[in-house]
This record gives sequence, C-alpha cells and structure tokens, in this order.
Amino acid sequence: MGTFCSVIKFENLQELKRLCHWGPIIALSVIAICSTMAMIDSVLWYWPLHTTGGSVNFIMLINWTVMILYNYFNAMFAGPGFVPREWKPENLQDSMYLQYCKVCQAYKAPRSHHCRKCNRCILKMDHHCPWINNCCGHQNHASFTLFLLLAPLGCIHAAFIFVMTMYTQLYNRLSFGWNTVKIDMSAARRDPLPIVPFGLAAFAATLFALGLALGTTIAVGMLFFIQIKIILRNKTSIESWIEEKAKDRIQYYQLDEVFIFPYDMGSKWKNFKQVFTWSGVPEGDGLEWPVREGCHQYSLTIEQLKQKADKRVRSVRYKVIEDFSGAYCPLNRGLKTFFTSPCTEEPRIQLQKGELILATRGLRYWLYGDKIVDDSFIEGTSRIRGWFPRNCVEKCPCDGESDPAPEGEKKNR
Repeated sequence: MGTFCSVIKFENLQELKRLCHWGPIIALSVIAICSTMAMIDSVLWYWPLHTTGGSVNFIMLINWTVMILYNYFNAMFAGPGFVPREWKPENLQDSMYLQYCKVCQAYKAPRSHHCRKCNRCILKMDHHCPWINNCCGHQNHASFTLFLLLAPLGCIHAAFIFVMTMYTQLYNRLSFGWNTVKIDMSAARRDPLPIVPFGLAAFAATLFALGLALGTTIAVGMLFFIQIKIILRNKTSIESWIEEKAKDRIQYYQLDEVFIFPYDMGSKWKNFKQVFTWSGVPEGDGLEWPVREGCHQYSLTIEQLKQKADKRVRSVRYKVIEDFSGAYCPLNRGLKTFFTSPCTEEPRIQLQKGELILATRGLRYWLYGDKIVDDSFIEGTSRIRGWFPRNCVEKCPCDGESDPAPEGEKKNR
C-alpha cells in the first residue's frame, strides 16, 4: 500500500486533467472504436477464436492496442521536460549567448523554447501537440514518434479485418447480377453460421470504423514521416525554421559565412540514437548537447540572437495574392497543403487579396505570422496572428526596402 501511494501522488492526479481536452478525447475515441470493432468483427464474423489463426490475430489486436496506448500516455504524462526554474549556465559569462525568459525567471537553455500553452520553457521543443495536450520535446520525443508509427500499423491491421468481415458477410447474404452475368455466392457460406447475425447496425459500425482507420493511417502516417525525417537530421520543427532564416540572412546581406547546424552529427544513425535508446531514456539531460566539429554549444543560440536583432529576418513581409477562408484543413489549397496542416491549436488567419502579412516562422507549405490590419503595424499594436498557406501569398518585391537595415549596418556586416 505504501508503494502504491508513493507512485500515485497528488501531482500525478493533477496531470489527469490533460485528458479533459478535445485532442485526447478524439484520439482515445478513435483508438477505442477501431480496436473494439476490430476485435468484435474478428471474433464474431471473420476469424473466430477456436481457430489457431483467429487466436493469433486476436492477440495481435490486443498487442497493437496496448503498445499504442502505452506510448500515447507516456508521451502525454511523461512530458517533454522543462528547463528548471531560475536556471542559468554554470559559466555566467555564457549567459550573454542566451535569451532570458521572464515568465520562467530563467535563461533559455540551448534548443529550448517557451510554450504559451504549457507556460514553461520546454527542453528541445518541437511543437505543442493538441492530440496529446502537451508539448513534444526532449523526454517524450521517442514515445510520441513511436505512437505515430504504431497507430497507422494497428489501423492497417484493423482495416484488413473490417474489409474482410464486410466482404465475407455480404458475400453470404447478397447476390449480384448484370444482364447475362450471374455470381454464385454459395461457396462463401460458413458452417456453422455465426451466433450473432451480421445485421445493418453491424455493417454501419464496421464501415464507420473502417473510415476512421483509413483516415488515421493517412493522417498519422504523414506526421510520422515528418517526425522521422527531422529526427534523422537531429533537428526540431522550430530549428528547421531557424536554419532557413539563417540562410536567408546570410544571402540577403551577402555575408562570407556558412551556417552549419551544430547538432547534426553527420550520420543518420548517430542522430537516430540521440532520440531512441534501448533504455527508452533519451541521451543527455536536455541542457547540454553534443555538437559537430567546428561548432560549439551556443552556435544556434547566437544565430537566434542575430535574427532577433535583425528585424528584416525576424519578420518577412508577404502580400496576399489569393483569398483564404481561414480553414484548418483547406481542400481548395491543394492536397499537400491539406495534409500538412500544422498540428496545433494556433488559429488560421482569414486572408483577402492585397493584404500584408509579416511571417516569423513556417513549414514547407504553411507560414506563421501577423496580419497587418492598419498602419499601426510599425508599433505592433494592431495585428491578427496565426497560420496561413504559402501558396496564398508571395514575398513583397520591396521587402528589403520596407524594413531595411541601415546602409552603414549592411556595409559593416
């Protein structure tokens, strides 16, 4: 009893409130519906337990469900890891390379960023995921990625069960004929017949579960592809955008320098081992990181400070060339834009042709920034912030003239 009480603490119970959110509710509902219907369809109508194959199939279905839920809850409740409050580098002189977070009353460690939803600085923050109602970061990156892998695999197995159940049961009950073509379906009958008949309600429930399984396979599978790609480069989504802005800064000022991402070990296997380990615990403490030759611990944070000081890079101006409704998954903007919609609760901006946007970060097909609603944008007092598709806007040809760096500064740089 004492051991049980030491595991379940008040802080752990407080974390249960993460379940009271639309993201986990939808995700867990999809898992429950697909898993339950797959087991019911398999046992009652397609692959009964008294056969060897049916027993193995049932065990596999349970195994998928357990592994998916384990990694899902681990990603949600273990959390990404936070920068300790009032943290500062051991060598105080290194603080000049770091940004200070007034909310956490601490310096932002390398690769960490402040999350407005969690209200904490997150270690190696990738993004805040509404489906787990938590951030994806240093400590839960592996569990989150494994969930993104196992969910589509389990759904593929369930979808196979759904298709075969409907096929065999409808084959038993229906006959189709076209003019001279007749199909004899008597060979598909199973003896003995199932105890519970496959009625209209069972067909509708199976068809609905099939739709959920296929949709989850496509959507979550694409998220897994995105995550594994950045893991093999030892980056996060935020760091990819920082690197893109670094190259833009160097190109704009025609500097004689090359930005080298410091955390890429030069080997996909070494990068992979930074996240996935046999123990399940990621390497390092999330505050200090191994870097490649020619870089040091604060190479990326120094680049961030340069970008913060450079107004032109921090917010690039775009002009709206096509209207955008503000939909979270717009079908009319193309399939790539539809399927790569950012997995975040942050709003989408409704755009009208001719408006101006200041973009601060983005993905391949989406940008994040502020819509300028009047001439007060210089002071930053009147803006609407959110995501919008890249193919709705184009970079202003006069961007360099709109927010220029002083001529003397350009020459000095």
